Amino acid sequence: MKARLLAEENRKWWTLASVSFALFMIMLDNTVVNVALPTIQEDLGIDVVELEWVVTGYALSFAVLMLTGGKVADMIGRRRVFLIGLAVFTLASLLCGLAGNAELLISARVLQGVGAACMMPATLSIITATFPPRERGAALGIWAGVSAMALAIGPLVGGLITEHVSWNWIFFINVPVGLVGLVAARLIIPESKDTSHEQRLDLPGLLTSGIALFALVCALIEANSAGWTSPLILGLFAVALVSGAAFVALELRQRLPMFDMTLFRDPTFAGANTVALLVSLAMFGVFFFISLYMQNVLGYSAVRAGAAFLPMTILIIVVAPFAGKRSDRLGSRWLMTGGMTLVALCLLVFAQLQPDSSYLHLLPGMILGGFGMAITMTPMTAAALSSVPVDKAGVGSGMLNTFRQVGGALGIAVMGAILASGSNAALASGSTEQEAFMDGLHNSLYIAALIAFAGALTALVTVRSHARPRSAPETPAVDAA
Repeated sequence: MKARLLAEENRKWWTLASVSFALFMIMLDNTVVNVALPTIQEDLGIDVVELEWVVTGYALSFAVLMLTGGKVADMIGRRRVFLIGLAVFTLASLLCGLAGNAELLISARVLQGVGAACMMPATLSIITATFPPRERGAALGIWAGVSAMALAIGPLVGGLITEHVSWNWIFFINVPVGLVGLVAARLIIPESKDTSHEQRLDLPGLLTSGIALFALVCALIEANSAGWTSPLILGLFAVALVSGAAFVALELRQRLPMFDMTLFRDPTFAGANTVALLVSLAMFGVFFFISLYMQNVLGYSAVRAGAAFLPMTILIIVVAPFAGKRSDRLGSRWLMTGGMTLVALCLLVFAQLQPDSSYLHLLPGMILGGFGMAITMTPMTAAALSSVPVDKAGVGSGMLNTFRQVGGALGIAVMGAILASGSNAALASGSTEQEAFMDGLHNSLYIAALIAFAGALTALVTVRSHARPRSAPETPAVDAA
């Protein structure tokens, strides 16, 4: 009996290791390409708008299909969907590395996002179904720490591979890793699913949400080249508005909706999802444009630009698991509020950068950003998932990560639009290209800081404690199928 309990205990942590291994790979691809962008641009002969699509194409398909991925995982089995997503992601990575032009690279990145959308909600729901409440915060802390670490370490990994091998290997390296992950997941992860009631896919919701997000992101990215008042851009904004309204109307009337609006009756769930949107909206564009600033303005190499993010990386690795444990005892409210405030201060520090700034001007922002992201992301995840029933873990995690990915896609698009608008105005007034870039960068960073402060206020007002006393009774985890 004791041996069986020990085996089950060990399997829980091996399951966490397996999903974290795959999670690291898919989250790494959110930022690993950033420092390689100048090299990709030169090698493939593409412009800045196409560069933005290389990053946002992945984030957009990831966001659009995230809810469907969570729903399908609950319906047919979380391990099964996880394995399907990992296989698609691995194949798409191979196609990215083989791409010889912008169109093929962007298409393969979109396919990567499809695979990631199957995997991501499955990882969270597998953890929620595997760990009892008293251990779930620590497990989610490790999960969020791995996720944040991958996002932060991406620039360094991308710089090393780009400078010493080639940018193609940023993607090729996923192939053997993905194959190992497929074998490990098949052997280690137990199957589980939601068998509580009738299940079906919400295809109208998927279609309307996909059209709305694509039209909005496309309008933001293309507006500065096509003109904000051009028929194309106005038409795209109109399509986004109509499709978004249709999506909300459909979800309110669906018997089994993809986007379960009833979960937002809980203010903690609503607040955590809003913070997820705002932190990604504020920070994703920063990784993109600060990487360009370091290489194109300061003259950093790809490796040096990637290494510049190391203080942020190390802090996220160290602090995120600790924040997960503290959220079990203290709740998430004050951790998230403090974290988002630090993120805002980080962005204000970056907004003071100049063409002749040294790394000592970058370092305080990296430290503030590392602390801020670490103590925001882990408690945010714990708060959101503590607010949903275990049998809704796939849908709840899918909704949370949809908000994160939507924020990421919109972050690059919004910050890019603000930067381009400011740069164009400065060029029209006689500034040099470098001066114009810095004017646009400063504008985008100030807006991002305001967004982060809004996230801090949202956490303060909406998030309630989910901390459990040590003697509190536990809700059993979902039985494996």
